[in-house]
Amino acid sequence: MAKMSDPLVVGRVVGDIIDAFSPTVKMTVTYHSNKKVSNGHELLPNFITLKPKVEVLGGDLRSFFTLVMTDPDVPGPSDPYLREHLHWIVTDIPGTTDSSFGKEVVKYEVPSPNVGIHRFVFLLFKQTRRQTVKPPAASASRDGFNARRFAEENGLGLPVAAVYFNAQRATAARRR
Repeated sequence: MAKMSDPLVVGRVVGDIIDAFSPTVKMTVTYHSNKKVSNGHELLPNFITLKPKVEVLGGDLRSFFTLVMTDPDVPGPSDPYLREHLHWIVTDIPGTTDSSFGKEVVKYEVPSPNVGIHRFVFLLFKQTRRQTVKPPAASASRDGFNARRFAEENGLGLPVAAVYFNAQRATAARRR
């Protein structure tokens, strides 16, 4: 069960996006320039423009995982009425590999918050078997995504791993 000192609880990832869970798989998320995602740390906008490498360090090649990246703070953290905004879904990732071995069913969208500091959350779910996860309808907006409902509709249960980072809008160059 989640503890109050758990960074996912402190950062309100547990509660706002997912229910309390016990991690059973290790996942690492690394952006170019070897910027590793750590819970609650801020990444600068210029470091998150390219798709990250997401490694699943658990299970085996017969286990398959689904990765979801979401922003629960859209359009701004003080009034996130579009919660959640979907940034990425990769399914059928074999255990002990990385997201490049999976099937990208929702293309990666670069995080670009307009107002305030946003949380960008990576959730990893274990699939019951391959090719069982249905992506959101192509006509569906990325806004209003719901990770809990997505997991429920696809029989994924609670996440097996999660990590998040914070980012805010790049500061504009000052003119003289």
